[in-house]
Amino acid sequence: MTDPQIPTRRTARSFPRTLPALAAAAWLAGCSMNPTYERPAAPVAADWPAPMPAAAVQATTPAADLPWPDFVSDAALRELIRLALVNNRDLRVAVLAIEQARATWQIRRADQFPTLNLGATGAVQPRTDGSGGSNRAYTAGLTASNWEIDFFGRVASLKDAALAQYLATEAARWAVQASLVAAVTNVWLSLRTSDELLALTQRTLTTRQDSLRLTKLRLDNGAASALDVRQAESLTAGALAAQQQQQRLRALDVNALTLLVGQPLPESLLVASSATTSPFQEVQAGLPSDLLNRRPDIRQAEQQLIAANANIGAARAAFFPRITLTAAYGTASTGLTNLFQNGFWGGTLAGQVLQPIFDAGRNQANLASSQAAQAIAVAQYEKAIQTAFREVADALAGRATLGAQLAAQQAQVDAETARFRLSDLRYRSGVASYLEILDSQRALFGFQQALAQTRLAYLQNQVALYKALGGGAAPTAP
Repeated sequence: MTDPQIPTRRTARSFPRTLPALAAAAWLAGCSMNPTYERPAAPVAADWPAPMPAAAVQATTPAADLPWPDFVSDAALRELIRLALVNNRDLRVAVLAIEQARATWQIRRADQFPTLNLGATGAVQPRTDGSGGSNRAYTAGLTASNWEIDFFGRVASLKDAALAQYLATEAARWAVQASLVAAVTNVWLSLRTSDELLALTQRTLTTRQDSLRLTKLRLDNGAASALDVRQAESLTAGALAAQQQQQRLRALDVNALTLLVGQPLPESLLVASSATTSPFQEVQAGLPSDLLNRRPDIRQAEQQLIAANANIGAARAAFFPRITLTAAYGTASTGLTNLFQNGFWGGTLAGQVLQPIFDAGRNQANLASSQAAQAIAVAQYEKAIQTAFREVADALAGRATLGAQLAAQQAQVDAETARFRLSDLRYRSGVASYLEILDSQRALFGFQQALAQTRLAYLQNQVALYKALGGGAAPTAP
């Protein structure tokens, strides 16, 4: 009786003849049951809502084509962004997620090819005829087990889904970079404003302390009342409280910037530049349809939709027969020493067809789940477009109004500065009461603070528009 582990001569002669049939089966395996992908229509208007000044659509360079080193002109801010791109942990996690998704896609891609294994077996079985000997059988060769012939595209659909997820993860990495560039820039602007406000409160505190000393001298000489002294003390204490608040806010800005950059910050990078100049280049708004290929988060949502589309194809293919092949080719012998020299060479080929008959509705439920996931992906894709449209529209509305607001507040501060000087002169000349100069001081300090905050909002709005239009995510950035 022939050992079942030892290939027969008939199998050895017929095995090469099966190779053309195997190649034909692999060639035929190309059917796809994925639904035809069509990009959903953008659920937004064809143009941006008013108000939008003409300059918003006449700038020179689209934001997505403007790398962040060209958008940012301040050298210290450029260095902070560069350090953040190297050391930030969120960005590092996003990069590693790409590697994980790429490996998953490679696993799915490998499922389309047979897996070859080199195996060897040996068996020693005592004889039952009483002779005291044993039967020996040794085999060695290559095997390919359970290779699925993908007639209905199930494996290919899973590979397509994994590829789309990989591309979505890569788009997510660029979205994280764009957010990181914007976050570092915004915190740096906030730190610059904190330095400006801290200097303002220190100057105000010095002015009010001098005023308090002068008021006390006037009280000693009978030219002022105790009420004037108390009012001066109140204003001085208020300026001192504002100074401590600004010191705390500046420390918080430094801490936030340190977290974003991912390392301790050199003191040279914390020296504030002038807060009255804009360190950014103007960008072009374009049309809402441009966002579909410009924003990395929209590209990510679309790739996730493509992956969900491919999963439907895999779920559909599960209703059809699954065909697998198992092949082996090697040598067999009853002696280990002559296994490769005088052994018997041959091969086997076995196929299996599995057709689902009853699975308690599992395949149908899997298809329904895939279709629901695809509908969710469509809604998420549309929501990503709507969110992008809203962010750009908000930033354009800010650009249309913040500049004029900033100019008006600057004029107001100039007027209040002149009023304070006149009030101080009138008070020193004995024409005006101390209440008038106190009111002028309070108003000037409040308007100066509001001006600094509006300037911060104006600059941060430039950053928001750059990011909303897809800026900061260019793969060419360091």
